[in-house]
Amino acid sequence: MTISGRNIATPRGRIRLGMVGGGEGAFIGAVHRLAARMDDHYVFLAGALAGSAERSLASGQVLGLDPDRIYADYQTMARAEAARQDGIEAVAIVTPNHLHYPVAKAFIEAGIHVICDKPLTISSAEAKDLARLVEEKRTVFAITYNYSGYPMVRQARQMVAAGEVGDIRVVQVEYAQGWLTTDLEKSGHKQADWRADPARAGAGGCIGDIGTHAFHLACFVTGLDLESLSADLTSFVPGRRLDDNAHVMLRFKGGAKGMLWASQVAPGNENNLGLRVYGDKGGIEWRQEDPNYLWHTPLGAPKRLITRGSEDAGPGADRITRVPPGHPEGYLEGFANIYTEVARAIRARRQDRAVEAEVLFPTVKDGAEGVAFVEATVESSRQDGAWVTLGR
Repeated sequence: MTISGRNIATPRGRIRLGMVGGGEGAFIGAVHRLAARMDDHYVFLAGALAGSAERSLASGQVLGLDPDRIYADYQTMARAEAARQDGIEAVAIVTPNHLHYPVAKAFIEAGIHVICDKPLTISSAEAKDLARLVEEKRTVFAITYNYSGYPMVRQARQMVAAGEVGDIRVVQVEYAQGWLTTDLEKSGHKQADWRADPARAGAGGCIGDIGTHAFHLACFVTGLDLESLSADLTSFVPGRRLDDNAHVMLRFKGGAKGMLWASQVAPGNENNLGLRVYGDKGGIEWRQEDPNYLWHTPLGAPKRLITRGSEDAGPGADRITRVPPGHPEGYLEGFANIYTEVARAIRARRQDRAVEAEVLFPTVKDGAEGVAFVEATVESSRQDGAWVTLGR
């Protein structure tokens, strides 16, 4: 069998991909499609791209899908694609948060692998059910905490694991934006509207939207497990129903302490994600808006700069680096690295073999941890900052 002149039945053939959500005007849908195509591991074939049949059809036509593979709803898509000999092998879910669970469940039950935007679900009960289904059906499931796909984030993780900062004492992470400083959701702004709606976004606003990215980054790099937290969530904009600023104190297993700040009401900030990790042998620092550089300060030695693609970078960074130093790699490439890692896992599943040890991407477990984190922050804030243990 061939599609667009390419054999897709071979173990290394391109992976047949579908998408739910992400139609015309949806920023994140375009990001996922670009990421899937960047390393040429996927072919985009099917979609239920919007909330109505008419808008889904219009979006699918613009994207060049065959009319018989543009669906009015995800339920029909899951059934129809699972029944096709050339049906999709994986689906990208890029809907508002409240739809992640039912859409993922439908495709997992159909035996189709899932790449889901964060947060995984809007409740831990849903997250646990998806984790159970993934194990039962043996599907590959990725959650797009895309910052874990940056080479210098992999470099930081490798250095921490190698003991180059020693025993971790302090972790500081922040993600600051300013785009919701006013009540943008009342102007009809599509992205602001659903993010400010508890029915679609879940119990957390800013903490769910960008705070989960910061939380995952801190745990991904350090390898630490969060034990408990104390949170102060605030809705500064009058009438806003969900938080737009979060201050969270963190206690990790093993004794390390941390602080997390997430805000969408910080004028002058665009996507200012940063991480600092300090141990008894030194510290490291990375910023998403300057992603190709990692600062490392060994105890008692001068601060040194590690550049993506340089001889100082280790194998963890090198294997996902595309171009030489000085040529920027960032947001889209980070997404693409996640997609490429997932492709390797899907190809291993095609051949019924183990995934290579170096393949690394956020899984349904990471997604469930993020949901537990959001729920714990909301509960802590309701109790005026009481320390809350994560429910896993």
